[in-house]
Parts: sequence; C-alpha cells; structure tokens
Amino acid sequence: MPLTPEDLERIAAVTLAHYDRGAEDFWLATRDHDVSQNIAALLQFIEATTPFQILDFGCGPGRDLRTFTQLGHVATGLEGSAQLAEMARSHSGCEVLQQNFLALDLPPARFDGVFANAALFHVPAQELPRVLRELHSTLKPGGVLFSSNPRGEGQEGWRGERYGAFHDLASWRDSMTGAGFVELAHYYRPTGLPFDQQPWLASVWRKPGPDPP
Repeated sequence: MPLTPEDLERIAAVTLAHYDRGAEDFWLATRDHDVSQNIAALLQFIEATTPFQILDFGCGPGRDLRTFTQLGHVATGLEGSAQLAEMARSHSGCEVLQQNFLALDLPPARFDGVFANAALFHVPAQELPRVLRELHSTLKPGGVLFSSNPRGEGQEGWRGERYGAFHDLASWRDSMTGAGFVELAHYYRPTGLPFDQQPWLASVWRKPGPDPP
C-alpha cells in the first residue's frame, strides 16, 4: 500500500523527534567518525573552480561542515532536526538550512557538490525519485552527488523510532539514473573487510553538464 500524506508526516515527525531528543548523544557518538574516504570521493570528481560550493545534506551536528570549511570550501548544511541544526551552526559557523527531507526548498543550480552521508536512507522509497530530482536540480551542471547508505535488499520500515529504506546497488543505481545522474564510482565500507562485514554502500554520481558548443 502506498504511504499516505499522513503516513509521510508521521514518518518525518517521529524520526526527527528521535534525533532532537538524542542530539547531544548523537554528537558524542559520531564526532570522531572518520569519513575522510567519503569526503575525498566527492571532492575528487568536482571539476569546478575552488572554493567549491558544497551542500551537506543531513549534516547532523556539523562535523563534516567543519571539515569542508577547513579544506577551503564554502559549505552549507541541511538538517531536519532543529536541535542538530542549531548544534551544526554552533560547531561549524556555516549556514544551516533546517528542512524536512520530504519538504525541501532548495535553490536551483546552486551547488558544485552534494554530500549525503548516512542521510538518504531515511527517505521512503516512494518519495526517493522526487527527492533525488530535487537534489539534481540544486546541483550546477556537471555537479557531483555523493551518497552513503546502509545497504539492504529492499527492506523498509521502522527500526525503533527511525524510519529507513535499505537498497542494494542495483536498486540504488535504478533510482539515481532515473533521476538523471551518471555513475562515477561506488564502494563498500569499511574498506578491507569481507563483504558481509561492509554494511555501507557509498556511491558518487554526476549531473551531466551542458553539451559542448
């Protein structure tokens, strides 16, 4: 059965309330996570002039906003949780948009890169095509999107007070190419472990640029 507007409203409200209540614990648990491989995967494919304009989609408390800024780029956060958004502003000094993933209001052709680290899996599968098209639209022509999500085989639903949808590579490819993206790379994390011990699927995608004259 398709999710109704009321279902979607509840999914967003309950999931965001979970992050609001646990904001401080979430910061303490994730502030030292090493995602340098993911940041490098995004930046290596951006072909714009530096500093890059980066949207950190689902920026949480601002760890990666601070890293992008330290690397000399202009980072903007987007976070649904009011508590995490305020922490991100405080920790990073960056602009942070407080927006529900299911009700985005993004400027067109604004960013050179979108960094969606452990975020897009919260989007219900039926809404994913629309959300990906909105991210496609906010990228400049030739811009790059990085995503990392816990992988799965199509499972979707509640895990405690968080809603998630879990994709394998084939279904993720279908969603991304359906939204107009071209695949650049993918890998599984953590590196160096057997596949069954790599729960994260990371991938990098480009919004095609204009045809040459």
